[in-house]
Amino acid sequence: MWDDAFPSFLIGLREGLEAGLIVSVLVATLVRSGAKSRLPQVWTGVLAAIALSMSFGAVLTFTAASLSTTAQEAFGGALSIVAVAFVTAMVFWMRRSARSLAGEIKEKVAEALAMGAGVLVLTSFLAVGREGLETALFLWTTARAANESAGPLTGAGIGLVLAAALCWGLYRRVLSINLTRFFTATGAVLIMIAAGVLGYGLRDLQEGGVLPGGTAYAVDLSGSVDAGSWYSTLLQGVLNLTPTMTWLQVAGYVGYLGVVMTLFVRGVRGTAPSPTRTAPATPAPPAKATPPLPTPSPAPTRRRPAWLIPVAVVAVPVVLAGLVVALARPKPAGGETVTVSAKDCGQGFTAPEPGRRTFQMRNTGDQTSEVYLIDPDTNAVYGEIEGLAPGTTRDLVATVAGGTYAWRCVPTDGKAVTSKAVRVGGAAGAGAVVPVSAQDLAGPLRAYKAYVNRGLATLVTETRRLSGDIRAGHLDTARADWLTAHRTYASLGAAYGTFEDFDQKINGRPDGLPGGVHDKDFTGFQRIEYGLWHGRPAGELKGPAHQLADDAAGLRKAFPHQDFDASDLPLRAHEILENTLQFDLTGDTDQGSGTGLATADANLAGTRELLTVLRPLLTARDPHLLPTVDADITRLQTLLDAEHRDGRWTRVDQIGRTAKERIDGATGQLLENLSPVPDLLEIRKSA
Repeated sequence: MWDDAFPSFLIGLREGLEAGLIVSVLVATLVRSGAKSRLPQVWTGVLAAIALSMSFGAVLTFTAASLSTTAQEAFGGALSIVAVAFVTAMVFWMRRSARSLAGEIKEKVAEALAMGAGVLVLTSFLAVGREGLETALFLWTTARAANESAGPLTGAGIGLVLAAALCWGLYRRVLSINLTRFFTATGAVLIMIAAGVLGYGLRDLQEGGVLPGGTAYAVDLSGSVDAGSWYSTLLQGVLNLTPTMTWLQVAGYVGYLGVVMTLFVRGVRGTAPSPTRTAPATPAPPAKATPPLPTPSPAPTRRRPAWLIPVAVVAVPVVLAGLVVALARPKPAGGETVTVSAKDCGQGFTAPEPGRRTFQMRNTGDQTSEVYLIDPDTNAVYGEIEGLAPGTTRDLVATVAGGTYAWRCVPTDGKAVTSKAVRVGGAAGAGAVVPVSAQDLAGPLRAYKAYVNRGLATLVTETRRLSGDIRAGHLDTARADWLTAHRTYASLGAAYGTFEDFDQKINGRPDGLPGGVHDKDFTGFQRIEYGLWHGRPAGELKGPAHQLADDAAGLRKAFPHQDFDASDLPLRAHEILENTLQFDLTGDTDQGSGTGLATADANLAGTRELLTVLRPLLTARDPHLLPTVDADITRLQTLLDAEHRDGRWTRVDQIGRTAKERIDGATGQLLENLSPVPDLLEIRKSA
């Protein structure tokens, strides 16, 4: 998360320090001039600036969410470029103004005191508001680039808190900071970050159809660079440098960095160095207060409640932001409810406007129904509601772009009904999923069952060999043969759900058994593992080993007749490694052998085999998914292989901390990228 947080931390620190210095100078000047009674006016302006900045951030967030995918790309790209312009201007302005900032603010305070309360409020509002708006825009941009908000928000929060602490230290004269050097160093770093934001923004504009060259790649290292590695994550999070970049991105990045950094460095060299450290920007009040600045005699006016102005300056931007968001929110298509029944589907449906749309689906029939928004030409699904009960209304949210749309209703007992199609103009959008039928999965299921049958034949041979080792008293050989047989079983992961009671007999854990590892119902691989690695005699293990061989043979005989639901295949693509991360990589299943990594390696092999049979279906629905998953698998395989030396696997509890974190991280990343598989290959009712 720190990779995504650092740019926002830096902007929060710089902008917070700028705004904090201005506020500190305002406060110090009023205190020194004997005008403490005017301090609430300063804080009112600051409060208004904060409210405006937060409202601006909310408008950006909710307005963008209401746009279509293509429009979101264009909107985000345009604002990224605006953010770069603001940051660049801020960097150069602060480099020039750091020394003279306090004097300029004091002059403005003197003018404000002479002109009245409203001008002082406006002075603090404008001084802080600019930094606040820049922070909100840059934070929104970096959060969008990171595809998450926790990291950027955390970074900005830490930066703002640190900036407040520094300003307090300067005000109380417990700190002395060379502000010129500080803003110069952070300015150089921000220029590098801004170059990456510019490249990201240009890419968004290409994906939004505003700029050409979206497929003209100058750099494509996706096949050789591990996108999940720490260095790749660091470069993408901090500098927005990705393994794949278009010519326009590269030209924008290099051009901006070359021109702006050159001008910035020349400006630094051309500025005469300060002979001493910069004095605190806002010194504490001296012992003798300077004479008060002249203020006009106030005309008698009716007193307002003290809370009125602060409440107003907060409420006004919040209300305006709420109105903007409300106006930007999409309304239900045609403002009408779409009805569903066993005989009629889609009544009230008219061609919606492109964008994020909410459809109110009401079941007016007497049967529960599945409801799909589809492309009738391809049967691709844009959105769905499962189990819409009679007499109920539920919302279905989908992104509408150019294309053809229709409703398909599939009642529990009855035939599917498809509505009249409507045409929506504009550019075609993405996100529709071509449905999968049981027939589509029949071929992959046959191929995988054949793989499992071959694995079970091997398992029978290996468990008989293991039983023979123990019967002959060759326990060292038995330990090696145990691992071989256990890895074979682990590689059949997608079939676990169909093995019925055999799975508990063959590979059950002692968890929950009254006697634990000594319980009579503790059998199978883990029972033998416990005995082999805890010095139990061969005579004690003969019975469990013989039983394991019989259970393996029984499973091989029963498997062809067991129910293997085709819909289980996509689910297991994610679940195998989910169990690996939860149990094997934590040592939870280890009964003494220390071979958790060997089991994880076998589970990875089973996942790879499963994806092989599902590859045609997945490639047709998401061409970019499997290349990413393949890279993740290769990365995890490399990390596991590094812990397999001289025929021995490192115990999970003896892996180095860094290596363990990398293995867990690679497994987690692979799981995340596998998570769309069940949705992509979900069997949806069509009749």
